[in-house]
Amino acid sequence: MTVLFSGDLRGPSEPLPHFWEHTVGSGHATLALRADWQSQLKTAHRELGMKYVRFHGILCDDMGTLICQSDELIYSFFNADQIFDFLLSIGMKPFVELSFMPTTLSSGDQIVFHYRANVTPPRDLAQWAVLIRKLVVHWVERYGIEEVRQWFFEVWNEPNLTAFGTGSQADYFELYRYTVEAVKNVDKLLKVGGPATAANAWVEDFLAFCKASDIPVDFVSTHHYPTDAFGKPGDDTEAQLAASPRSILREQVREVRRQAGDLPVYYTEWCTSSNPRDAMHDDPFAAAFIVKTVLEARGLVQGYSYWTFSDIFEENYFPSVPFHGGFGLQNIHGIAKPAHRAFQLLHELGHETLPVEGTHDTVDAWLVRGERKATLMLTNFALPRHAISTELVSFALNGASAGCKANVCRIDLNHANAKRRWEQMGKPEYLSSAMVEELREASMLRKEPVPVSFASGMLNLEVSMPPQSVAAIELCT
Repeated sequence: MTVLFSGDLRGPSEPLPHFWEHTVGSGHATLALRADWQSQLKTAHRELGMKYVRFHGILCDDMGTLICQSDELIYSFFNADQIFDFLLSIGMKPFVELSFMPTTLSSGDQIVFHYRANVTPPRDLAQWAVLIRKLVVHWVERYGIEEVRQWFFEVWNEPNLTAFGTGSQADYFELYRYTVEAVKNVDKLLKVGGPATAANAWVEDFLAFCKASDIPVDFVSTHHYPTDAFGKPGDDTEAQLAASPRSILREQVREVRRQAGDLPVYYTEWCTSSNPRDAMHDDPFAAAFIVKTVLEARGLVQGYSYWTFSDIFEENYFPSVPFHGGFGLQNIHGIAKPAHRAFQLLHELGHETLPVEGTHDTVDAWLVRGERKATLMLTNFALPRHAISTELVSFALNGASAGCKANVCRIDLNHANAKRRWEQMGKPEYLSSAMVEELREASMLRKEPVPVSFASGMLNLEVSMPPQSVAAIELCT
């Protein structure tokens, strides 16, 4: 049965700010000193329009930000400067996550990740505040107050999870108090926020604490994944996703938007799952999930930071397999995954959405208008273990000129899918330069013409949508 949709180029429009381009995630601060990381971030900025980057661990011992030798505290901001100098040189900025705890300030020895990040509260909050103030003063002196006022300072990472915080909610609130006071004492217009929690947690409690204590908060930040709290203990990622309600992230965003009131909301982590070794991260499934999730969040958030732009990532260990299910939009060789291409298609959209009529269980459609073109975005998406099949989609468009042509860019099993080509190669663990180039070629988006017809003043077209696919159809306006 054909899936029917219709739209009107002359219909009332709603704004579509590219909020998903505000920030993108990365793993760990010291990775930003690598040439390949820097090259891939340039690509994310150039092809996807990403403006800020957020990562963990700028205060960790391996950054040298604060260490103790012979009972003397030694501050060194050189490595952080190297990173920020690079970001500014390519037209990007830092979304500064203030984490994790320098060992010399820590109250315990609990660590997380391969790089041994200390996740305990400071044993001396006043000394923590000294560190934060020194760091911010240094950045203002180096980059100028007008520049640093454009940055975002987020306090910690997921303090509601025991993996990232041994303290209580009250401990985090005190950490926030000392941090925001240290930053605002440098300049009241610097932007500070939180609670940087996992699973949309603590937002109302955090804002109530700030209000009751007359503590400034400039934005709300939190995280979510479709695998959060779904399924049963011990379930694998596929089972968690299968148990996740369709469009659950949209519903969660709506609730956080309500809780935040008039404050800006920045989701500083989200992804297709929270598993750092999820094969679906590398598949067209991720592309379809991304397009649907992003376009369903329009009008609700100021930033929606995908975790992460690159598989140059070492929370567990640094892998050598080209497609290992990492979080990244690009793999370790800088080859674009279907997820990267999804954000590329989103980047190329205009800034006005137009009404679309029609519904389907797995197919969704959006009509977006730009200055010189309109784009019909289609996804055919279902969560694992849910019914999905190839669908023939018919779209009727009012308001198109008689000579209008259509071209489609696809992401599916056989389009913009480098992993598929790698599998056909025999899944080599180590790639030659020729293999890398072949896989880059397989990752590319390609335009193909779509036949159109006109009847009764309407443009009509049909496209076939395989399971877990994206199609972006450009139409002249």
